[in-house]
Amino acid sequence: MNKHDQIKAIKGYVKELFQHDESGHDFYHMQRVARLAKGIAVQEKADVFLCEAAAWLHDIGDYKLFKQPDNAIENMEQFLNSLSVSEKQVEIIHEMINDVSFSKGKVPNTLEGKIVQDADRLDAIGAIGIARTFAYGGSKGQLIHHDGRTDTSIQHFYDKLLTLKNRMNTVTAKEIALKRHQFMKEFLEQFYKEW
Repeated sequence: MNKHDQIKAIKGYVKELFQHDESGHDFYHMQRVARLAKGIAVQEKADVFLCEAAAWLHDIGDYKLFKQPDNAIENMEQFLNSLSVSEKQVEIIHEMINDVSFSKGKVPNTLEGKIVQDADRLDAIGAIGIARTFAYGGSKGQLIHHDGRTDTSIQHFYDKLLTLKNRMNTVTAKEIALKRHQFMKEFLEQFYKEW
């Protein structure tokens, strides 16, 4: 199976898993991250296939999204093997996925891992990032904002989103992040005026 067909099959696999997600980690999130990762990989002269494949699969095994994360990872690896993705590539993709998460605080060792992490973080900021923040908060029963509480969607901007601009790994992602970061700052200014 050629790489184009492998990516197409991975896309179908991901769609099946995430099409009903309401937390902002849906199929369209995976699609945007894959598109960003592919574009950054081209700019940064990285392995485009590994970046695109891992970007499509990056949320598989996330404890926030799967009741049995280890089973999800095992199923994904079996699926990749069925597509004739090499053992080495499966191993690299697994490592890339393992290093993406913000909460783990890791910086991936490979350029490809850094690119997928950047792509995921870029989708967490800007207009889409704002929408996803409130979708996730709503799915978890969080308040939008409360002056005396720290478990709100607005607090998430300060805990995570506004820090991401300075945590990008690649030059390409740093450039994209600037505008998205500025947009979030303007949103928050307007939010507080209206609040």
